[in-house]
Amino acid sequence: MNVKYRIATLLLALPLAAAACKKKPVDVAPAQEPVTAPVTVAPPAEDNSAALAAARADSIRRATEAARAVMLQTVYFDYNSDELRPDARATLDEKLRVLNVNPGVRIRIEGHTDERGTDQYNIALGRRRADQAKRYLTDRGIDATRIETMSFGRERPAASGSNEEAWAQNRRGEFVLIAGGEELRAP
Repeated sequence: MNVKYRIATLLLALPLAAAACKKKPVDVAPAQEPVTAPVTVAPPAEDNSAALAAARADSIRRATEAARAVMLQTVYFDYNSDELRPDARATLDEKLRVLNVNPGVRIRIEGHTDERGTDQYNIALGRRRADQAKRYLTDRGIDATRIETMSFGRERPAASGSNEEAWAQNRRGEFVLIAGGEELRAP
């Protein structure tokens, strides 16, 4: 039943109920059929399935790009340390969300160091950094077979220079998508 019709019926019934309670004769106008506006049906919209498909494809593309950006974010380390900083943990938490909704994704974590220290020491430190990031992810449920690690030591600096600003950019763990990165879904 139409809501307007129900309201009109209720409004008409109230005086009747009041009159019945008073036991006095009351003149009540006969109930009238409610007046309703004619229902108009909009003509069928033009076929916009192509527009919907394009919008969906664009939405998927943006979600894939956002998930890819998260997966490629770098984590940074303090001097002579393989301990994860709070900002690195936050970045890894974002990666966890993407990895959890994309079980086919496999990654490689590449450990890097600054130019200070021997080659042997820097290769070992880069390995420990990559392993720390992997351990963080696996301790939170990501299958270890989905993550490879390697170290470049100081061989591939992100920034040139022999100052703290350059060194800070070089002490890092980089992430590479090695499988499943074509159709990443956003969490």
